[in-house]
Amino acid sequence: MTKKELGKDSKQAGVSRRKFLAGAALATAGAATLGFPSVLKAQGPIKMRWQSTWPTKDIFHEYALDFAKKVNDMTGGDLQIEVLPAGAVVPAFDLLVAVSKGTLDGGHGVFVYHYGKNNALSLWGSSPAYGMDADMLLSWHKYGGGKELFQKVYDAIGVSVKSYAYGPMWTQPLGWFKKPITKADDFKGLKFRTVGISIDLFKGMGAAVNALPGGEIVPALDRGLLDGAEFNNASSDRLLGFPDVSKVYMLQSYHQSAECFEILFNKAKFDALPAKMQTIIDNAVEAASADLVWKSIDRYSKDYIELQTKDKVKMYKTPDSILKKQLEIFDKVEVEYSAKNPLFKEIAASQKKFAERAVKWKLDTVVNPRMAYNHYFGKKK
Repeated sequence: MTKKELGKDSKQAGVSRRKFLAGAALATAGAATLGFPSVLKAQGPIKMRWQSTWPTKDIFHEYALDFAKKVNDMTGGDLQIEVLPAGAVVPAFDLLVAVSKGTLDGGHGVFVYHYGKNNALSLWGSSPAYGMDADMLLSWHKYGGGKELFQKVYDAIGVSVKSYAYGPMWTQPLGWFKKPITKADDFKGLKFRTVGISIDLFKGMGAAVNALPGGEIVPALDRGLLDGAEFNNASSDRLLGFPDVSKVYMLQSYHQSAECFEILFNKAKFDALPAKMQTIIDNAVEAASADLVWKSIDRYSKDYIELQTKDKVKMYKTPDSILKKQLEIFDKVEVEYSAKNPLFKEIAASQKKFAERAVKWKLDTVVNPRMAYNHYFGKKK
């Protein structure tokens, strides 16, 4: 081989080596950009064990499964979340601590179930919310400073979690009773189930309140341990068996007129996820939130009719006198809690400021559906 040929081969070898190194660098950069390092691929999918705070048959547990499926699908199976029902690992009210400690990798529930750790958390679900609905509550949470205030509460509690507020709920019924509730005094001496600030609200109306998780309410009503109870919506209430123990359903209330769900991750487990996987979760939360609303409209409206036609439940609108009494009692509770808890006072003030303009905007711009409904369906019997 001549020196010229040897030099040519050396140059070609150098070019090939540089191409190989450049290709390897691009592949490494690409994997880092995607957020799914090859080592994770080699080790298989990341698996997480979750628990909801809901019985298997409740539509709320279905919402938890819906979210998990979205994440599992959107990550192409690289993250696999398994969701167990309430009580599978810990009692429903112990979910927050279990996720913080790493006993569970994550969970699905509601903020008011942590009410006992800091009563400010009840402002994310068991108050009149100053006239806001749950969509407005979530708007305040994301854009009005609520998320930052919420983190201050969890920092004060000392839990290590990644928390998402999502899934706006519709106004919850006053509840299930042995006979129609016609005035505020009907609550005096009544053994009643509720949660959050609603405990103080119904105590203020004279009820003896017992905070029970969803799966325990109907058995307590059946055994006479409760005279009345509220849970959430037509579908959940029907699936949990309320019409088997009561035929009186009082609709509309301010005790939980703006509530949302919570998605929880153990913070260390979440922080260890690749960046792109975290971004997928961020977007899956909002996708699941929208889908939850659409599913709830379809399912709740069907079960609302089924309760009346198949289960023979009688439905009554809660009298305005009771609704007004709820607001008056909440005013007193707000003053009492604000005096004892600076975070409660700060969050309530933030919500009130946001609600003043948001609710006015809605009242002034959104047409009342009653006229259109009566126009198209009012003559039907």
